Amino acid sequence: MDLKQIIRTIPDFPEKGILFRDITTVLKDPDALAAAVGQMVDSVKDIGFDLVIGPESRGFIFGVPVACILKKGFVPVRKAGKLPFDTVKKTYSLEYGKAELEIHTDAIKPGQRVVIIDDLLATGGTSRAIAELIEEVGGKVAHISFLIELEALGGREFLTGYQISSQIVY
Repeated sequence: MDLKQIIRTIPDFPEKGILFRDITTVLKDPDALAAAVGQMVDSVKDIGFDLVIGPESRGFIFGVPVACILKKGFVPVRKAGKLPFDTVKKTYSLEYGKAELEIHTDAIKPGQRVVIIDDLLATGGTSRAIAELIEEVGGKVAHISFLIELEALGGREFLTGYQISSQIVY
């Protein structure tokens, strides 16, 4: 299935000059959603790893089914203040400010190999912060898989040193 044909492009959102790639059209179509999850499963199924990591919120949408299908645990990475147990926090820069992500201190055992599943690779800042959190608690990033990559924003270069796959490239 050609998911690129199903993803809706909205010009000038959230600001003028931006082409927003809207995945809600994939999420509401059961065949498209199954195809998207299937492609992400295929991108990591042959990699030896222990856990799936998914960032809030769209990483949850794709990460949980990938974890279930591959019989792996799922670890959420959330915005600061949302996790109830002891956490490790990472502050990182956005195009228009700063953000913080957290992971539970006991979410990953030292040496465990993880894959990060997310919907979008843009500048790579969020994914790099997640990878650094994983490494800080002793995990090893085996692979990062995205549904969509916005190639012109250079996120892949910002993630040099990590194995990356993207199902759709704009």
